[in-house]
Amino acid sequence: MNRKMRLGALIATCGLLSPLAQATNGYFAIGYGQKSVGMGGVGIALPQDALAAAANPAGMVLVGDRTDFGVEWFRPMRSTTVTGNNLGPGGSDNGSYDGNETKNFYIPEFGYNRMVTDTMSLGVSVFGNGGMNTDYNPSNNPFGHFGATGNAGVNLEQLFIAPTVSMKLNATNSVGLSLNLAYQQFAAQGIQPFQSISGNPGNVSNNGTENSTGYGVRVGWNGQLTPRFTHGATYQSKTQMGHLSGYSGLFAGSGSFDIPANYGVGMAFKATDATTVAFDVERIIYSGVGAVSNPLVFPPTGPGTMLGGGNGSGFGWQDMNVFKLGISQKVNSILTVRAGYNHNNQQIPSNQTFFNILAPGVVQDHATLGATWILPNKAELTVSYMHAFANSVMGSSSIPAGFGGGNANISMHEDSLGIAYGF
Repeated sequence: MNRKMRLGALIATCGLLSPLAQATNGYFAIGYGQKSVGMGGVGIALPQDALAAAANPAGMVLVGDRTDFGVEWFRPMRSTTVTGNNLGPGGSDNGSYDGNETKNFYIPEFGYNRMVTDTMSLGVSVFGNGGMNTDYNPSNNPFGHFGATGNAGVNLEQLFIAPTVSMKLNATNSVGLSLNLAYQQFAAQGIQPFQSISGNPGNVSNNGTENSTGYGVRVGWNGQLTPRFTHGATYQSKTQMGHLSGYSGLFAGSGSFDIPANYGVGMAFKATDATTVAFDVERIIYSGVGAVSNPLVFPPTGPGTMLGGGNGSGFGWQDMNVFKLGISQKVNSILTVRAGYNHNNQQIPSNQTFFNILAPGVVQDHATLGATWILPNKAELTVSYMHAFANSVMGSSSIPAGFGGGNANISMHEDSLGIAYGF
């Protein structure tokens, strides 16, 4: 890696360590790179920039020599309504709670790719893989009636640095391999009531920011079946992360919080010389990470089901299927416009909303727009916009009787605006 590549990666990495929040396809971003975002997140069969490795590393050899910088402004709006709660002499937790004490987040991205031969490229893609943030102020803490104090919420940030090798097998097929070097940060505050069901109550809440590192791989294939029709397939292994020791009493497996495996297939069809339509299907295996998928168990049925135990409570998330559809239209030699739609199944069951007051990633439908202008110096300026439509999961008897029973209804909608410069 030459000096320019090292410097660019370092700059992008430092920027990505700023706070971020993503709650789109669960806690994964809908797409990586602003061209992809403008088309609903497609990218498995349609590489467009040096962030292509995030969707399918086989695409990097197809984008050629390229450098991309970008930043996305992201604004998630989170809220909770509690009904039917009865704490006896302690009153009730009924009411509406706004988790938007922190509203605005900025998510940088960086990609660099160089052809080392006519058929092989080496590159690196640096991007925020995903995250989740909620921030309830002290007077609006949804756990306050249960004994919590101060601000309540969580902050999860995940960064991937993905060195990638990609090569053409022949004129119509390419393959690629990325080493996903991952870094994550996590903090939780104002959730002291959950200490009562933890095997390690001192490591549940208000322990500052903990971090861990880990690794995994992504492999992919891209094949041009006809001059106008391209297929792609990709698989990302579970990313094995170190334990978050300060929250070993919160997450199952003594603070284990791995990043789920996922896989997908895609197709891209060049309908005309100016029009391209792409479609991806992705599956995210949230069930492979206990801290994410284990259901809330209250009261615990044994040491193993206490918070932090091997089978301790999690957020109860189910596996997710994601469907992405995008279209791009070349208007002229300078301007290309894009649009897309992204839909996923609901991963939070109605009986699991109480813990998910902290992680209300319930949005399912996203509409996107985008455009690229070729500048006089032949570089590209790309913009994207995403709106995730408001959605709610109504908690059906989701609050345990030990917390007064009732329903925790969680809601979210989102907007993002991104800009990128590529050459």
